Amino acid sequence: MKSEEISDIFTPDVLQQLFPEDRTDQFFDALYGDAAEGTYDISLKFKTHRPNRLEFELNLLQRPGKCLQCNLTYGLPQVFSRHPVIDINGLVSKIDQLLNGRAQCAGWQIGSTREKSDELHTIPLTILLES
Repeated sequence: MKSEEISDIFTPDVLQQLFPEDRTDQFFDALYGDAAEGTYDISLKFKTHRPNRLEFELNLLQRPGKCLQCNLTYGLPQVFSRHPVIDINGLVSKIDQLLNGRAQCAGWQIGSTREKSDELHTIPLTILLES
């Protein structure tokens, strides 16, 4: 599958459907009992297609008036990998459906939190592919 074909699949609208904005509030409601306690918003970004893998990022963008602290985000990869609201397995299943047989998702890996700035941290999500 060509990289251009992949880029055409993962448009901003599709990424928004795969990981809707309200999922952040659902996550913080489940975690703290109140969505207003959340310090960041979570969104999905497509990075690139490499042979046998797709690379995405879960972006953590600081909410106005809140502080995005490293100690709050560094443990998230383990939490995200198994939290039912974040639902990485469900997300990968939906991505597999979007590939429509051109490739098949064979697994996934979640990386360590990366601090891009004080306001933005990212968590890499790699989806392994079979052709």
